Amino acid sequence: MTRQTNPTEKHIDAGVRAALTPGGVLRASINVGNPILANLDAAGLPAGVSVDLAREFARWLDVEVELKVFDSAGRSVQAVTNEEADIGFFAVDPLRGEGIHFTAPYVLIEGAYLVRETSPLRDNAEVDQAGHRVVVGKGSAYDLYLTRELQNASLVRAVTSPAVVDTFVAEALEVAAGVRQQLEADAARWPGLRILPGRFMVIQQAMGLPRSRGVEAATWLRAFVEEMKSSGFVQQALARHRIEGASVADAA
Repeated sequence: MTRQTNPTEKHIDAGVRAALTPGGVLRASINVGNPILANLDAAGLPAGVSVDLAREFARWLDVEVELKVFDSAGRSVQAVTNEEADIGFFAVDPLRGEGIHFTAPYVLIEGAYLVRETSPLRDNAEVDQAGHRVVVGKGSAYDLYLTRELQNASLVRAVTSPAVVDTFVAEALEVAAGVRQQLEADAARWPGLRILPGRFMVIQQAMGLPRSRGVEAATWLRAFVEEMKSSGFVQQALARHRIEGASVADAA
């Protein structure tokens, strides 16, 4: 992995560093339930774009990193909100923002719907109808977004995002919602499924830290994310981990 130059790393205020790493180690909440962010490699270790960013941020702070691995977005968010982790990697959402300071997004990804080949549904706009049950990962960005947006369809919550399609099949539900890449991988496992064209939402993936850490710490984390985008670090990480269908977010 290419190490990036940090022109400000020698000038980090001790108070800011302490706010970011109160235990002297950077505890990073890693969600392996979103394959665009991270997953477990053949050895069972976490790897991915968010892992690379966590390690680089720890290098900037000149501290060790401790990866706290979770299998769902909800659990990953809770770890940061409860200050069991110092930073995390999440989809921006106003409900999550009550306890977390978000940076600008570093990656944009698509939310998609999956149905059976025999389903009459052909367009995303047709999903929100009475009688349609849409399964989402509990506490995921899709759960939070669709809870606000759906007026007629009902939500069914799977334990985690990777369990969405299995729940969809097992319970004979009408629609599954999630990260396009996860749905594509699951559709390859189950015959007779298809993804509706287009997207129903664009997800802004950002870094975040507990609000209690203060504005200065949040400002410094935002600056880190902007540098990671402009330097090419995020684009290189996407290419290195062979992530398709995601794009680097514009500068804030």
